[in-house]
Amino acid sequence: MTEENYYQASTYSGILTTKLEGEHRYDVCVVGGGVTGLSSAIHLAEKGFQVCVLEAQKIGHGASGRNGGQFIFGFGSEMPTVRKLVGESEAKKLWELSLEAIQVTHELVEKHHIDCDWQWGHVHTAVKTRQVRELSDFREDLISHYNYDLEWLEGNSLMDQVASTRYLAGVKDQQSGHLHPLKYTLGLAKAAQEMGIDLFEESPVQNWLEKDEVSLSLPNASLKTNYLVLAGNAYLGSLGKKLSQRLMPVGTYMIATEPLGSTRAGQLLPKNIAVADVNFVLDYFRLSADQRLLFGGGVSYSRIPPVDVRNYLRKRMLKVFPSLVDVKLEYGWGGLVGITMNRMPNFGRLAPNVFLAQGFSGHGVALTGLAGKLMAEVISGTAERFDVMSQIPHLPFPGGPLFRMPALLLGTTWYRLRDIL
Repeated sequence: MTEENYYQASTYSGILTTKLEGEHRYDVCVVGGGVTGLSSAIHLAEKGFQVCVLEAQKIGHGASGRNGGQFIFGFGSEMPTVRKLVGESEAKKLWELSLEAIQVTHELVEKHHIDCDWQWGHVHTAVKTRQVRELSDFREDLISHYNYDLEWLEGNSLMDQVASTRYLAGVKDQQSGHLHPLKYTLGLAKAAQEMGIDLFEESPVQNWLEKDEVSLSLPNASLKTNYLVLAGNAYLGSLGKKLSQRLMPVGTYMIATEPLGSTRAGQLLPKNIAVADVNFVLDYFRLSADQRLLFGGGVSYSRIPPVDVRNYLRKRMLKVFPSLVDVKLEYGWGGLVGITMNRMPNFGRLAPNVFLAQGFSGHGVALTGLAGKLMAEVISGTAERFDVMSQIPHLPFPGGPLFRMPALLLGTTWYRLRDIL
């Protein structure tokens, strides 16, 4: 969708960039002007590297500038599944990294004085009776394996957080929360420029070639670098052809209401927390700083958006908050997120000096900041923590280039039906 989203309308960029032209050399080149790329650049610059960031569109154009804004513990895959993938001891390391991801995000915001409407508090909610049991098992698993407790919510305690009769139970995490994602991304960009990092917008990389060093080709420029970081995720396009078997870009969508006023907004979410249900095709929502309800939901594995995004999400919103029937929707937008088969992030090396991080599968707000920190560690010679992430096994999506999308649509049908039944 090309419609201006709420984040763009409520943010002033404040950064000036140019297109890359001519011949250049850097210690590290980062491709992708989202949080992964900017966090990588900042952490690398702190270690003394000369860094540039190349963005094909505008800084924050991709998921970093249009997502739900919810920073959440864990991964897109639940921890019992993670333990089956990597074993108990490695799963504990991954769990600790997921908590560190929130800490890294907060440290970046505090250190660089980024005004991004930061709010603590997040609730996962159950819509059906069987989900109440599943949510309870989920909570008990975190307590028993990771000594991590979530506040159990039912009845009045749940209504005090989410004033909706749609939900039967919930678990609250006070260490998770929400922020304005584009303000956060642009704040990182401003911090990067102040550190001497060169940012180039409208500078799409056409090709890269790795030998002793990496050579990049652009429409009116060329660049040589010792290290390359690929941080474009679902927006790498043809540059990510080698990665496409293990990454599927899917469409997801959001709406923003007109400002509700503090009284009416507080009647919906009294504690100003973020919420996501536990359906396979989930709804997620929160309040903005100017008292709008920002509501996301639905997913398009074909990447074809609904004919009328606003009406489609309005129906979902009214199932949660029927009292908003008279409220106008002022924005509706969509974008791509990158998912993997196992819903775990895909970190790795394409060559000894070419690194990537992608496939955050709906948990990218926090994990992308951590990705940048781990990129800086591995490039500066400390690979241990990067390798904890990169050793997660990833299978390609079945079906090959021609049938991968139809196979995914077929494979997810059962989970969509479970949301309904």
